[in-house]
Amino acid sequence: MSKKSHRIEKGYGQSLRNWEKMENPATSRMQPNAFAEMGWGRLVFGHTFENNKRIVDAMCSHGRDTRDIAMYVIDPHVLIAMAPDKLFLDPSHTFRLWHYDHSCKNTEDSRILTIQRLSTRQEADQVNQIYAKCRMKGADPDFLLDQRATKLRTYLVAKPADSDQVVGTITGVDHVAAFNDPENGCSLWSLAVDPQAGVPGVGTCLVRHLAAHYFTKGRAFIDASVMHDNQIAIPLYEKLGFQRVPVFCIKRKNSINQTLYVAEHDTVQQMNPYARLIADEAKQRGIIVDVIDEAYGLFNLSLGSRSITCRESLSEMTSAVAMTKCDDKRLTRNLVARAGIRTPEQIRHEDMDTSIRFMQQQGRVVVKPARGEQGAGISVDISEPGELETAIESAGEICSDILLETYVKGEDLRIIVINHEVVAAAVRKPPAITGTVSHTIRELIEKHNRRRMAATGGESFIPDDAETLRCLNKEGLDYETVLENGRTVVVRKTANLHTGGTIHDVTDEISPALKQAAVTVSQTLDIPVTGLDFMVPDISCDDYAFIEANERPGLANHEPQPTAQRFIDFLFPETVTE
Repeated sequence: MSKKSHRIEKGYGQSLRNWEKMENPATSRMQPNAFAEMGWGRLVFGHTFENNKRIVDAMCSHGRDTRDIAMYVIDPHVLIAMAPDKLFLDPSHTFRLWHYDHSCKNTEDSRILTIQRLSTRQEADQVNQIYAKCRMKGADPDFLLDQRATKLRTYLVAKPADSDQVVGTITGVDHVAAFNDPENGCSLWSLAVDPQAGVPGVGTCLVRHLAAHYFTKGRAFIDASVMHDNQIAIPLYEKLGFQRVPVFCIKRKNSINQTLYVAEHDTVQQMNPYARLIADEAKQRGIIVDVIDEAYGLFNLSLGSRSITCRESLSEMTSAVAMTKCDDKRLTRNLVARAGIRTPEQIRHEDMDTSIRFMQQQGRVVVKPARGEQGAGISVDISEPGELETAIESAGEICSDILLETYVKGEDLRIIVINHEVVAAAVRKPPAITGTVSHTIRELIEKHNRRRMAATGGESFIPDDAETLRCLNKEGLDYETVLENGRTVVVRKTANLHTGGTIHDVTDEISPALKQAAVTVSQTLDIPVTGLDFMVPDISCDDYAFIEANERPGLANHEPQPTAQRFIDFLFPETVTE
C-alpha cells in the first residue's frame, strides 16, 4: 500500500473507530452530539452523535434558512433515506493536510500581505462584503467578534502590506475545543478572497497561516471541504499538500442550497453570469425560464398569462426609441444636456487637424466609438498626437463614427436605475497589479485574469492589446518588467468591467444630487432599466459629469445591492412579497 493510500485509510479508519466508540460513551472522550455555531449555520459533527436518528433530528430541526452542514457522517446513504425530502448529500470533496506534510516556508506573497486575526467591526463588515461577492452567506459582525469563542473559532484576515482593506478571510474550527476530538484535528471553512484583489497569493497565505496556527498548537491535521467543481480551490489545496479523504457531508434542503440538489437545465448554466443572475431570481419566485439562445443571454420569463423576453437586463419593457436614445452617445449627450445634466465637451472626429486642435484646447481627451459597449475601442487620457491617431484607429474598428470629449478626472461611477429609482451605485476602478519582485508584469496580469475570469464567469479580464501596452509604456514599463515588491501599477485607464476593471459598492455614500441626476437621465431617456456612467471628483459631493447610458447594464457584481431582485420586481410586481 502506498504512503498516500495508507494516510487516507488511516484517516477514514480512525473516524470509523471513533464512531464505534460512541456505542459505549463511557469509553469515549468525545463530547456527544456536538456542533459548532458558525454564524452562517451550524457545523454538526456527525461522528459524535449517538445514532443516525439524532443526526437527522438535529439537521431537520434547524437549517431552514442557513447553511447547516453535518460532517464526518458514517452512513450518509442511511441519513438521506431517513429524510429524503429534507436532506441531501453535499457534492463536495474533503481534503486533509497532515501536520508532517505541512511546509512553513515563506513565499514572496507573504512580503506583500499582512495576515492577522479579525479584530474590529470594520474588518467584520469588510469580511461580509467579500462573502457577498463570493456568493457566500455572511455572519453577524457581533458573532464574528465574539471573543469568548476564540478557542473554538479562529478568524484570519489578509490585507495588503500598505492598506487597511481586507482582501481575504479564512475561518478555522478547533475540533478539540468543539468536541474533545481524540484524533486531535481541526478544519478550515469559509476561505474567501476578494475577486477584485490586486494582490496574488491571498488564498495560499491564508491557508498556510491557519495551518501553522493549528499545527503550532499540536493539532494532527486540518480538513477542508470544497465543492467538487471548484477549479480554483482544489489546485490550491493540492499544491499545499492536502490529500483527498473519504469524508462525506450532509446538508439541509432549502432555498440557499437549492442549486446543489435541484436539476438545472443545461442551457441556463451555459448563459453568462448576468443572464443567470436574473434567471435564478426568477426561478425562486416560481417564474418559468425558457432559454432562447444561451450564447446571447436571451431568455423568456413567464408567469401565468404574462410573458416577457429578456436579453440579460434588456427586456421588452425598454422601447426601441429608448434604445436609440442610448445607442448613439451623441444623441444621449444632447438629450440629457437639454434637461440640465452636466456633460463634458464633445466633437465628432472629422479630420486629424481638427481633432488635434480640440485635444490641445482641452488638454486631455477621451476617444471612443459613437456606438459600442463593454469598453471596446475606448482610449482614456490622450494628450499626444501619436496617441490620438492610434486611439482613433482603435475606435474606428468598432464604429465609423468616432467621438472626442474632454477628459474628466475623478472617480468612475456607475449608477443602476430600475423603474426610475436608484438601486445601486458603484465606483469602477481600472485594473491594477501589485509587484512581488518575482513575477513579470505579464505573469501578474495572467494571475489577475485567472482570478477575475473565475469570479465573473469569464466576463472580466485585462486584454493583451495596444491600449494596455500604451498605458504600461507611459509608466516606462513593458510586459517583461519585474515590478519591485509592493509597487502597484494601473495597467489600463478605462475602468470597464469587461477590460479588467473592478467594482466597489458605494450606494449608501453618493449624494442626493447624484441620485437625482441619475433619475433625471433615466426619465429623459424614458428608459426603465439603465446603467449610467458619471465622472465625479468625490462621490459624496454634488459635482459630476455625465458620460453615457447603457441600455443593458450588467446587474451582477453589485453585491450586496439587490439588483436582480429589483429587476424581477419591475417585470413581475405581483411576485413582490414585502
